[in-house]
Amino acid sequence: MELVQVRLLVRDFPLCYRFYSDVLGLKPQSGAEQGPYEKFSPATGSAGIAIQDRAMMAEVLGELGDAANGHRSLVVLRVDDLDSYCAGVTARGAALIHGPAPMTDRMRVAHLRDPEGNLVELQEWLLVRS
Repeated sequence: MELVQVRLLVRDFPLCYRFYSDVLGLKPQSGAEQGPYEKFSPATGSAGIAIQDRAMMAEVLGELGDAANGHRSLVVLRVDDLDSYCAGVTARGAALIHGPAPMTDRMRVAHLRDPEGNLVELQEWLLVRS
């Protein structure tokens, strides 16, 4: 078994596309800005995240047409320099809702929301302190 991706179902596909590509800086696989599907990848690593038009899945399953309520997902991205990355994403239109701040003695985090309200956690891993 291989985990291929985590997929978020979204209502405003073009807005979410721009968030993941232009604000977070993830690389789109095909450039399908209008959807109904796109996979995004970071510059390194094999993990990916995808967005899919919620209405498309509603047609398939007949039960996902309503808007999601509450925090239903948390996307986690590791960055080398949290402060610098946060400065960049806020300059590109993101609004931090928390941090950057320590989460543990080995990690600093910041949180923001994508245009659909999905939580995004940015992590900077720290060396183990003695």
